[in-house]
Amino acid sequence: MAASSRSNVSRKIWFVAAAIVVAIAVYTGGWFYAASLLKEKTLALLGSQETNGISVRCADANYRGYPFRIGLFCSSLALDDRNNGISATAGALRSAAQVYDPSRIVWEVDGPAQVRTSHGLTVSSDWESLQSSLLAKGRGVERSSTIINQGLTRIVSTSANRSLNLGAERSEMHLRQNGADLDAAFRLENARITGSEALELLPAMTTLADVTLVGRSGLIDGTDPSGIALYGSEGEIRVLSADLGEGRTIRISGPFSIDDDGYLSGRLKLKVDQIDAWRESLAEAFPEIAPVLQTVASMLSALNGGGQSASLDLSVNRGKVFAGGFIPIGEIPPI
Repeated sequence: MAASSRSNVSRKIWFVAAAIVVAIAVYTGGWFYAASLLKEKTLALLGSQETNGISVRCADANYRGYPFRIGLFCSSLALDDRNNGISATAGALRSAAQVYDPSRIVWEVDGPAQVRTSHGLTVSSDWESLQSSLLAKGRGVERSSTIINQGLTRIVSTSANRSLNLGAERSEMHLRQNGADLDAAFRLENARITGSEALELLPAMTTLADVTLVGRSGLIDGTDPSGIALYGSEGEIRVLSADLGEGRTIRISGPFSIDDDGYLSGRLKLKVDQIDAWRESLAEAFPEIAPVLQTVASMLSALNGGGQSASLDLSVNRGKVFAGGFIPIGEIPPI
């Protein structure tokens, strides 16, 4: 090969190499500039909620993932909704999105987490793993999915002087914006409920919930002007079910509302299979309402000619639950 030809090839190689180096340098500079800009915008967004009485803290916030991903990392999370008297804390947050598809974000957060309300409700949770994904749209979040493995939650209500522990092998939560409304679906597998003395109240069960909250689409990304509280909300329960196995199922559906004091109201349809088995399980767990359970079970059985499956209308008026509109069953404390 002539010296001039070798020289041309050499120049081309050096040109390509230089172009690659420049491209990498530009990409690197662009990535770190975007990360800096995203951090600035994230902190500004969190701070913008102050006008709604909400403060959000992402401790030690920074973006990582170079070269092909970019994600927000925090050493801990904290939220304070002063208007609604709600505070929450959680552990470290890790998130990531592919550079070529930044609208799809995956994230995980460490436990424990705690939520407190001014109505005396405290919810404390921990888990083996919590992973989630979300699809961003414009300035908000269109939908998200969360999976929790080996979760354990303790619920304490000082107003009702009760506490419950809820554990589940696997929990799923799916949220989706539906216009101005929010569609929410939940599933708990092999869930167990225990009382304050660690006594199992009910056998392991699978529970499902499919709910729509009217006008609350902003709950999915924190842009709802009412904050994260459900006070003043209304919606529709398409299905709320529990399955204890062996045909023991219960389903609830119907419209509901939660007033500004946290009390539930609604007109609900209750469907029960294996009435006597449910009565026995509930009476063992809550002996103080055993007579009421016997009355309700007898009513349900009579509605179906003595059978073990029946439907009943329930009315809930500010937490007070009535069967058939006039037989008191119990009371649900404010959230």
